[in-house]
Amino acid sequence: MSLIPSFFGSRRSNILDPFSLEIWDPFKDFPFSSESQFAKETSALVDTRVDWKETPEAHVFKADLPGLNKEEVKVEVEDDRVLQISGERKMEKEEKKDTWHRVERSSGKFLRRFRLPENAKMDQIKASMENGVLTVTVPKVEVKKPDVKSIEISG
Repeated sequence: MSLIPSFFGSRRSNILDPFSLEIWDPFKDFPFSSESQFAKETSALVDTRVDWKETPEAHVFKADLPGLNKEEVKVEVEDDRVLQISGERKMEKEEKKDTWHRVERSSGKFLRRFRLPENAKMDQIKASMENGVLTVTVPKVEVKKPDVKSIEISG
């Protein structure tokens, strides 16, 4: 169930998502909007979806970036434990002799940021890209089990 009524746009939004950088625009779907229809159709890459799972050894982020290669994607970590994934897909050049019937593939810039937990090993982060899927692995600090020493009870 959406918290924002559907007349504000057809996309479902979760305003309670602390990692969402989505900004709600109440005028987005009105006829006098400053965005053209073409710009709306090609801006889907901005909403790049990222999965974040935690295993016993690491935090693993996976982002679907079809059609992009690793040179078009940047993975950065800021001092305050913020992981940033960004990039850009360039729009295909339009030839005068071409007739476009449909434009559904997205183009444009994207940026996702995640605050990493205290147990992240910031100096051992690894990223790989295979078949349009970016995988960022953030190892976790090993939790040291406390030394338990039995104390004999006298008496």
